[in-house]
Amino acid sequence: MTTAPEAAAPTEAAVVHGWGTRVTGDEFDYTGAPDATKWSVYNSVGHAGKGIRSPRQVTVDGSTMVMSGTPDGTTAGMGAKFARQKYGRWEVRAAGSGDDEYHLVSILWPDSGNWPCDGEVNYAETTGDWNVIKFFHHYGCSNSQTSAFKALDVTEFHNYAVDWSQRGIVGYIDGVKWFEDNDPTHQPPGSMHQTLQLDWFPDSTADGAGEMRVDWVRVYAAAGR
Repeated sequence: MTTAPEAAAPTEAAVVHGWGTRVTGDEFDYTGAPDATKWSVYNSVGHAGKGIRSPRQVTVDGSTMVMSGTPDGTTAGMGAKFARQKYGRWEVRAAGSGDDEYHLVSILWPDSGNWPCDGEVNYAETTGDWNVIKFFHHYGCSNSQTSAFKALDVTEFHNYAVDWSQRGIVGYIDGVKWFEDNDPTHQPPGSMHQTLQLDWFPDSTADGAGEMRVDWVRVYAAAGR
């Protein structure tokens, strides 16, 4: 007699914590450029004025959005046109690899564009090591921060989530809470939206290529709504 193997435990925060039906997002189940009704793709100088962000460096292959960074710092980024809101729950399934000069970043960015005063929630970020993931919650005009870090193989896909409510900001990796800031003085003052970026931080080492891959972005209603 044989028995069926046990189903793997869910690793999406939305499933583990019962966030309900997603309300918007992008499954990246198409090909070509990112859906222009959902995303504004950057065409600008790079992070901190280093390198450039080019629409040519991001594509969707039918199941995954791929951002590619070249050794000379030509990379990509994009901001969501959907879920521009105060409070909610966001989750992305992402992976990255390549030169440590490239940083995978999943951010909630203020709709006002008034940075740093209106905050920034980096709920998944690498900073020069593809074996460590970090959370940076920026708040206030002084650009103060609370943060967390965790050893993790970021080259493998993981689910990164943030739950932003009137109670505060909570971060999850694969459904497990790893960051929390409930100080009301740290709350972003206005609505925010999802951005995805492969940022270039050149250093004294030889320059190499990098890549960021995202299977999906999903947004759920805020707690109590």
